[in-house]
Amino acid sequence: MAYSTSVNISIETQAENIIQEISYDGQEIYQPALSMSDNLSKLAQRIDFSKVDEDTKQQEVEVKSEEESKEPSPNVPVSGWIDSVVSKLKRAATEICVISDVLAVTKEKRYMILDPIPTDSIETKPMAQIYLRKKALASASNIIMSAVDRLRSSQNEFIRNRTTPDFHIELLRLRQNWRLKKVSTAIIGDLSYKTAGSKFGQSGMFEVTKAEDDIQSNSGISSSSPSSSPGQNVSITKSPSALRVTVPTELQGVSYIMVLCQKDQENIFNTSFNLLGSAPATPNPDMHWQQKLEAAQNVLFCKELFNQLAKEAVQLQATIPHMVVGNQISATVFPGIQLIIGLCHSSTNGNPNTILPSKTDHDHVLEHSLHQLLREVHHRNTHQPFPHPSSGPLGPSKRRAVAGPNAADRFELLEMSKSQTLLEQIIEQAQHFFMRLRTEYVIDTLAKEVKDPIIISHWNSLNSPTQACVKVTIVSHGFDCICRTSLVVHVMKKSLKCICRDGRVMYLSYEPQELRDLIFCQIYQHQIMGVQSVAKTQGWQFLASSSHLGLGPVEPMGNASSCLLASPIGDRLISVKCEPQGNVSVSIAHSPKKDFFGGQLVKERKWENLGGSFKKVRWDKMEGKNFLNKIELLMASLTNST
Repeated sequence: MAYSTSVNISIETQAENIIQEISYDGQEIYQPALSMSDNLSKLAQRIDFSKVDEDTKQQEVEVKSEEESKEPSPNVPVSGWIDSVVSKLKRAATEICVISDVLAVTKEKRYMILDPIPTDSIETKPMAQIYLRKKALASASNIIMSAVDRLRSSQNEFIRNRTTPDFHIELLRLRQNWRLKKVSTAIIGDLSYKTAGSKFGQSGMFEVTKAEDDIQSNSGISSSSPSSSPGQNVSITKSPSALRVTVPTELQGVSYIMVLCQKDQENIFNTSFNLLGSAPATPNPDMHWQQKLEAAQNVLFCKELFNQLAKEAVQLQATIPHMVVGNQISATVFPGIQLIIGLCHSSTNGNPNTILPSKTDHDHVLEHSLHQLLREVHHRNTHQPFPHPSSGPLGPSKRRAVAGPNAADRFELLEMSKSQTLLEQIIEQAQHFFMRLRTEYVIDTLAKEVKDPIIISHWNSLNSPTQACVKVTIVSHGFDCICRTSLVVHVMKKSLKCICRDGRVMYLSYEPQELRDLIFCQIYQHQIMGVQSVAKTQGWQFLASSSHLGLGPVEPMGNASSCLLASPIGDRLISVKCEPQGNVSVSIAHSPKKDFFGGQLVKERKWENLGGSFKKVRWDKMEGKNFLNKIELLMASLTNST
């Protein structure tokens, strides 16, 4: 069995490159292939020159050992050192000859020529390059000359007409108030509220052009046809502005939100609102660009507001469903009362013949509240509270940010997350508006009906959109210093909170009759308190009083009040009874009786203090300005000076 000798096998690396990086999606990034010079330097780095030096030194040691082993015997003459010198000289001469041959080959061209690597020769055409350069210069010169001509014409026009402002000055003023950007050769602006967080889909783009360009492009229309239609731009040359603003057709015209409050018996859809896009758009070129942009932005704002209210009206689940018909929204405020919100839009801008819906019955306060509510939403979108800590997310309120450290429970977190829509807020304001109107009507009606005592109402000037306060003061003329009854009424959204003089707090519903009954009760209680105060000033004795008298016929509302007074010496008695409906009855009794001393049965004087029967006073025949004045005169006449 024959064995082959060992053979060195060269193993080459793979053709593909080394993987440098694997991305998160699994893509492999390879190292670029090495050039020949880089590969040579990489291979040279693998050579260990220190090991090579050791190998040469070991070979020299072996050669010396061999020479020493070959030294002649002492009998042989020594001649080895001469041979080594001769061999080294021959080796050096050979290397020098090789170097001289290499230099001769590289220097002289007779043996070998070193040529560079040939490259693809590019055929150059000098005349073509000259023509191309000439054409490029001509186009550049044309652009420069056209710009010079336009600047010269604009300068001449500005010199001829000093009243027309400069286009660039006008553009600077426009840019100070509106957002502008340049797209290619056009100048585009934006009227929308997207920077304030608005999600309304309609675009508010407008285009800004130079008025001179419009005049040149429409010169044939404005000069050749004197009997042109109103829809054509015939008055462009009369525009005093140097720039022209073109807004979209759907944003042209006049728009506003109309708010009405009507009863169910009335026709709630009798107002002739103009539907969106019902009239053809007729731009008014004489209008200044600032007024045109403000009107267009107002149209966009009203559309966004109505769109938000209509969306909320459909989504809300109310007891009485809201209705959205065309450009009108109907919501129930109270039983029998409807809140109507309509979008009025006239697309004929600047046309005096256009008739808009009448705003006589329109509630301007609620319209202003609607605008204010949407602007508050925009303000909150752009003024987010700072996060605490700084790494926290944007959006949550400060109360919610500190809910964790304050150990807020689930109920408190749910209360923080609750928010009202725009429609719910405006309905609450409308409910408060009706409650305030009803309260005013009840108080003013009673002030006219009741002459004695006097009812004075004072409304607080600092109110909120859903809460108001009125102080009702009941006084008698001439006796306001000794007796005054106050009633504070807090007008809420659907109820009234009444605080009486004695500190009692009563909650009333939205029915006006309840407030009317309460004020009547306060009136007769004021009369009883006034009688007691006058009695103290006259020296009369206060014997008894009852605010809920159980005697007599049943009152249809509340209970009657009464009091019993005695003269300073006790010989006269006065009984006063006040009914809730305002009726007052006064009775007097004498002590002793007139026939007390005529009989022979009672001889002792101690029984003479027994009072007689009460006799009713004809109160309408009494003299006096008011009830307390009559009581005062009656007490003075019944007081015995002896």
